[in-house]
Amino acid sequence: MTQSSQLSCALGRIDKANLADPNLEQVTGEPLPKEYAYSQHMTRWLFQLEPEPSERMQIACRAQHIERWKMPRKEFPEGRKSYYEWRQACGRFHGKRAAEIMTECGYPEEERLRVETILTKRELSRDPDTQLLEDVACMVFLERYFAEFYEQNADYDREKWLRIVRRTWGKMSDRGHEAALALAGSMPDHLQVLLGEALEPAAE
Repeated sequence: MTQSSQLSCALGRIDKANLADPNLEQVTGEPLPKEYAYSQHMTRWLFQLEPEPSERMQIACRAQHIERWKMPRKEFPEGRKSYYEWRQACGRFHGKRAAEIMTECGYPEEERLRVETILTKRELSRDPDTQLLEDVACMVFLERYFAEFYEQNADYDREKWLRIVRRTWGKMSDRGHEAALALAGSMPDHLQVLLGEALEPAAE
């Protein structure tokens, strides 16, 4: 598949921005800047869920966490309300950065605004592009970060874990559900049990 010069420009600039992340993630034994690694996971899952994605979806997925280290969670107060405020602020920041890069690469205003809307997730469940981004993000979380997140929050009680899994499931489309169930078999046993338990009410 050939990429337009605009797309190559945008993806290259997003990668350059994310390669500056001082935090690292191990990927197949190699330390990579965390948000650069995350952007590659997002791109890989995008093509698994949508074999021929639009240019705007490729940009949105690559920019999902662009320069997120510049807006750390610790700058917001503790608590669930502040957590969601942080998430919304991150979405606006990522959307603005993606739009700036798209401007530099010659994209028209209509496409820039679409990507900005997708990244802020204002139209989740109503807009197919926004829903696809959410499916991709959920798949990356389940594959790459769920096990680590579970270990880091081992003090959560069972009901809280069930709520977390059900909220994640509720944000996904049927296509995302199908991919998640296919992935479940490769998860650690305790996470497979948690997933099965969380989805039992929906199956009744």
